Amino acid sequence: MQLDATDKRLLNLLQENAKQTNKELSLKLNLSVTAVFERIKKLERKGLIYKYAALLDKTKLNLGFTVFCHIKLVKHSEENITKFESKVMLLPEVMECFHVSGDYDYLIKVLVRDMDHFRAFMVSKLTVIEHIGSTTSSFSINEVKNTLALNLS
Repeated sequence: MQLDATDKRLLNLLQENAKQTNKELSLKLNLSVTAVFERIKKLERKGLIYKYAALLDKTKLNLGFTVFCHIKLVKHSEENITKFESKVMLLPEVMECFHVSGDYDYLIKVLVRDMDHFRAFMVSKLTVIEHIGSTTSSFSINEVKNTLALNLS
């Protein structure tokens, strides 16, 4: 879909704060409230905006320990891939999961309280999934950049 400059600006404003009212957005965009409403509805209908969410402070919720796990499957059959992906979708500690190229098959981002919580997760939830051949974990030292906003410039 081709976006004009106003659509891009509107999407950037919504990415900054989706709770802004149409009136607030209209003032920033120099459009009528109705025009803003119609543009947002059009972007939703076209699927560019597909969900709104509240971003939570993981540290304040005692989930500030971030771990990245590389996972290698024993065999790359469609059945093994499907089973692994369906099981990992059920793990609340897994925030993101990517099927990747390279030495490993998957990269998952895990949020837990601390090392003990991570160990319990690994032992009782992750490594019990069938067809996992090996895992390698890296622990986040410092979060340098973490954004959900897409660059629309």
